[in-house]
Amino acid sequence: MSAERPVLPPVRLNSEAELARDALAAPLFVRAVRLARWAGPETRVGAGGELVEAQLPAAAEHLGLPADEDGAAYASEAWRLAVDTGLLDVTDPDGEGEDDGAEGTVTAGENLALLTTGSPQEILAIWLDGLDAVHADATAPLLDDFADLVGEDGSIDFDALDWDPEEETEFLDGVLGNLYLLTLADNGAGDAPVPLPALAASMIVPDDMGEPTDDILEQVSEAMMRLDDQFRLLEPIGIVEYQPVDEALMAEAGDPADTAAGADEEDVTRYGMVRLTPLGLYGIRARMLEAGVAAPAVGDLADKGADALLDGVAHYPETAARAEIQLWLAGRGAGGAVPAAAELL
Repeated sequence: MSAERPVLPPVRLNSEAELARDALAAPLFVRAVRLARWAGPETRVGAGGELVEAQLPAAAEHLGLPADEDGAAYASEAWRLAVDTGLLDVTDPDGEGEDDGAEGTVTAGENLALLTTGSPQEILAIWLDGLDAVHADATAPLLDDFADLVGEDGSIDFDALDWDPEEETEFLDGVLGNLYLLTLADNGAGDAPVPLPALAASMIVPDDMGEPTDDILEQVSEAMMRLDDQFRLLEPIGIVEYQPVDEALMAEAGDPADTAAGADEEDVTRYGMVRLTPLGLYGIRARMLEAGVAAPAVGDLADKGADALLDGVAHYPETAARAEIQLWLAGRGAGGAVPAAAELL
């Protein structure tokens, strides 16, 4: 039986060794590794595993960050990633009924050593855990007015957040999926930066709509601002290259989405530009596969039989099909090339 036509075109990924090097060079991952190696017996952590506030300046200084609020925030972010990816193991305070000032201890996690002794696959698995953690942060609710959510008894009114975690995750995954598809367009030649307004509109404006209504434009504008925050968080983990929305636009009159629609090519870059990196292609595909999405890659059929190969490449673009067949033949060695070619006839 012929294989069903895949929903997504096949992606040609860099080698795992190249991707692992990219992962180790991602700015946020670099900072997390540096803090994991900096931590020691005297490092003080809160009951939730966070670095205590008093130690954030020292952590920021170790990372070469400024001794201000931003530096402390970046250090805290890197520390959380080190904990989330198993570069650090945190032990909760001993005993029961600890007060709010109770502190735990921290030791190097087993994943820290894998960064120098592990295989590319092991390094990428650690990085993927980091991507999941950053993705979760990017879909977390904005708490600009956190004080308004705290009741008189100290409890937090989560219902007042107007936040649906599943909806937020689905929206960001949809945006990243569209960016993935745009990157693979035209046989993989569509890797130019994508304007943020276009990406936001791809999730909101109905396909059969002619002129967007004011309500739709307002939704696109709100989505742009949310995506601007999210891509700023996602860029340091290495999946995108992002040019943020020009902050001067925030002070300008008019709806950002409406203004962007009439901007020329030079001006539209002020509204944010984003592109997936090779590591981003790998990471988004991995998340798709985990979610059960059929996201083929060139090389998937290299160890299959001739029938499976021919069924698969029948739906591939010409360039991808040629590359897949070349990999299939190469996998059979010089001595097996002729018999393998005969199988395809």
